[in-house]
Amino acid sequence: MITLDDLCIDYKAILSEALVKIDKNGQGLLFVVDNMKLLGVISDGDIRRSILSGKTINDSLIDIYNKNFQHLKHTATIEQVQSILSDRIKIIPLLDENGNIVDFSTNQRLNRIPVLEPLLGGNELEYVTECIKTNWISSQGKYVQEFEGVIKSFTNSNYALAVSNGTVALHLALVSLGIGSGDEVIVPDITFAATLNAIVLAGAIPVILDVEENTWNLSIKLLKESVTSRTKAIMPVHIYGVPCNMPEIMAVANEHQLVVVEDCAEALGSSINGKHVGTFGNVGTFSFFGNKVITCGEGGAVIFRDEDAYNRAKILRDHGMTPGKRYWHDVVGFNYRLTNLQAAVGCAQFEQLDSFRRKRQQIFGWYEKYLLKSNYFEIQNIEPGYESSYWLFTVKLKKACLLNRDDLINKLAKVGIDSRPVFYPMSLMPPFKQYERHLNGLSEQIALNGISLPTSVYLSENEIKNISDYIINIINSFIDLKGILSEA
Repeated sequence: MITLDDLCIDYKAILSEALVKIDKNGQGLLFVVDNMKLLGVISDGDIRRSILSGKTINDSLIDIYNKNFQHLKHTATIEQVQSILSDRIKIIPLLDENGNIVDFSTNQRLNRIPVLEPLLGGNELEYVTECIKTNWISSQGKYVQEFEGVIKSFTNSNYALAVSNGTVALHLALVSLGIGSGDEVIVPDITFAATLNAIVLAGAIPVILDVEENTWNLSIKLLKESVTSRTKAIMPVHIYGVPCNMPEIMAVANEHQLVVVEDCAEALGSSINGKHVGTFGNVGTFSFFGNKVITCGEGGAVIFRDEDAYNRAKILRDHGMTPGKRYWHDVVGFNYRLTNLQAAVGCAQFEQLDSFRRKRQQIFGWYEKYLLKSNYFEIQNIEPGYESSYWLFTVKLKKACLLNRDDLINKLAKVGIDSRPVFYPMSLMPPFKQYERHLNGLSEQIALNGISLPTSVYLSENEIKNISDYIINIINSFIDLKGILSEA
């Protein structure tokens, strides 16, 4: 793997040193620096042209390097990076506020260590190529049915339906169960916006509840206190792959005759006493976006307990078209279908799911070994008998570390380590401020101090150790500085 050091050369170096380094990194380019302050770039073409014009390999590169070059701030978005990368510009230096180079991006590597990235190392290309060769590229084809079959088998559900993404999975689940205008749906404060978006798009009304301190999942206490005659459904979210307390949630649902839609977007592989999440409620939904446990690029699925709900969803997914009567529509429906191409990728990913899970479990164990020894962090509590999907290693900073979470994210970005804040509470979002909420402040506290760290399945133990050591050193240095300043 190419490092930043492989790409940087001191401005006082000579051309022969630059040629050796360019040959070693294989990128055809070097960043010219003065103590990591980026001065310019020099390519193998620049060196060849200079030698043809009379320079020797023992001459300095000071008068040769290009002072006009493309660069971005280290905080640049993926979209900004991709807008510059091209056949001509294949590598972009990323600078901090002082002009120092702290990272670089290429088409193959948008960050030195991304927070999550898919691994497409199985039969994905073979299966997609088959789709193209046979012309089965849209929503008809064998891989869609195979994908639904493997989801049904893996989750041990009664029925499974593949859809175009995780958000429409939630919407389709709600409408297939008859949840609509004026119905109240209880939802946790910490989740991704898609959860509430789906409720609102169905015409229903979200009621936002705070979460439990230890699990970060829907508060059972607040749930019991918040059910009214207007409540029609509960939508628990297995946040970061940690299962909610489904036995308690189902007890409340059964007592009040409520339907339950489990948002399992991050929880493929999560279970309670061997029973897969999504099979406790009436319906469970999954996401197969590029950063999930497995991916289709974009994709989703809905699993059903009840055949009638499954059949309604199947019709609604396909424009509301009546089965067996092409182009006849008895209901208004949607186009929520998954393509055969996407399903082909999903089938290949499912074949690797066991190895992905083992590697993710290892990564979680390495973080626990190297990062949690510092006692600066808290992790989500997992009850005995509960199994996580090991989706994204996420911790909450304790007060003892003193460092602001956003400052830690910025410091990590400066050395090419990608990270993410915990989801913001939905109760703070402008589109959802009008809705009823029952809060105790825990969601805001978790969101303010929570951070997700790199969990891609190709990461090694040494890389996790280095990330952990760097984080601990940042915090220790900050605490030492605060102590010196307080004594001054």
